[in-house]
Amino acid sequence: MTLYTVTFKGPFGFIKPWTAVRDELTFSQQFLTPSIIEGMRQKLQVKNIVRHKLSFSKFDKQQEQTRPKLIKKPGHNFSILKRGIMIDPVLILAFSTKEDAEKAFDQHICLCRNEDILLPDENSGIEEMPEDEFNQLEGFELIFTDADEGFMVGYNRFHDFEPMYGRLEITDGAIREKPL
Repeated sequence: MTLYTVTFKGPFGFIKPWTAVRDELTFSQQFLTPSIIEGMRQKLQVKNIVRHKLSFSKFDKQQEQTRPKLIKKPGHNFSILKRGIMIDPVLILAFSTKEDAEKAFDQHICLCRNEDILLPDENSGIEEMPEDEFNQLEGFELIFTDADEGFMVGYNRFHDFEPMYGRLEITDGAIREKPL
């Protein structure tokens, strides 16, 4: 199968782990769940996202102030959360058609949070490659499976919160030695 890929880059990114609660320290997960991919597909308005690879340079801690939604009094019940974010994330999305890749190349995406914006890499453009070449690209990829073949990765917000499962594949260089 021929794939059409678009590479997205940004300075940092955070993917909230499905098990995350407002703990003192929450590390970003290194893979995209089926519902995250579906959210990106809807945002990009493409028919499908066939595959993906995610890599980054390192994790760094970031601190943010939070307040429960129900508390409206300023200065009350604030807490501090430290989160581990990915520095210099690179996300490669693969499409089955050139038309979908072209639509994606003209847009930005977010890794689950609106401030974590990734932009298409102008230097990479749209690349055409066979699937076996895509398999060799560096990064983390969650291959979506059923319960018998994978581990639980969350609940799908687009399909009545059904459990989602996957098998994580990691190629060399998923965590890059040199920043971009």
